[in-house]
Amino acid sequence: MSPPNPPVPTRTLPYGEAAIAAAAAMIAAGGVVAIPTETVYGLAADATESRAVAGVYAAKGRPSFNPLIVHVLDRAAAERIAVFDQAASALADAFWPGPLTLVLPLRPDAGIASLVTAGLATIALRVPAHRAMRALLEATGKPLAAPSANASGGISPTRAEHVLASLDGRIPLIVDDGATSAGLESTIVMTGDAVHVLRPGPITAEDITGLFPGECTAAASPQKGPVTAPGQLESHYAPGKPLRINATSCDPDEWLIGFGPATGDDTLSATGDLVEAAAALFSALFRADASPKPRIAVAPIPETGLGVAINDRLRRAAHRD
Repeated sequence: MSPPNPPVPTRTLPYGEAAIAAAAAMIAAGGVVAIPTETVYGLAADATESRAVAGVYAAKGRPSFNPLIVHVLDRAAAERIAVFDQAASALADAFWPGPLTLVLPLRPDAGIASLVTAGLATIALRVPAHRAMRALLEATGKPLAAPSANASGGISPTRAEHVLASLDGRIPLIVDDGATSAGLESTIVMTGDAVHVLRPGPITAEDITGLFPGECTAAASPQKGPVTAPGQLESHYAPGKPLRINATSCDPDEWLIGFGPATGDDTLSATGDLVEAAAALFSALFRADASPKPRIAVAPIPETGLGVAINDRLRRAAHRD
């Protein structure tokens, strides 16, 4: 898909009543706006209107076979859209509002535009915790389709300036509420015959298996085969430069992103803190992409806890078609 033509002027407004009112008015008119969540900035539109959802795909250049996550204000709103089994109910009770997306059977009378689900019989739902997205959900009274607010396949935005760098001229408004706290996209889980982690994220496999001992599986990353939920593309979150992971040293033409005792041109966390590293990841990739060096290297990240999600994003960023 190509971006809108001609370009639209993109405004950035600081979070507050005026910004939320302006964003809600644009969504009511079928438009698309960028808004922060606790994970990354999202590109929000009315999930019940096909033309509005098409505007999301157009602004991102997102392939239409890749479904979108829908954000709702609370569990009751989610249950009007999807069918919850016992496992999904337990996960929602434990982690909503928060960075967990549940892939659930879509109700026939949900009223969700078919473009949102890319023709699938399931829908990806999340109840966000961030004040800006929650304020927008309240102001619009609509479920909002909201993938990351960046051109498809690029680095996910954790600051308003990242959104502007990627989508300037493609969307009319960015609501700026500073840096996001989690820094990684939500954990995606599908329930049914078992509990399947389709995409690792801020809620770790250990968090989930604490609820379902022995009943949780994790998909391979990157995942091959047809897309069955958002966040499954093999090549994603990618800077414009080649990226090498698990680098214990760097070549002269590489910008090294360090971690813990492995120092470089930048660092995800000098103390080896995985929470700090997750929050810093995409900003560090933006800085590396803007550096004068033609290639990027990233120091090894432990494959434990939140490190699983960080490594998932890095492997996809390093994948080249």
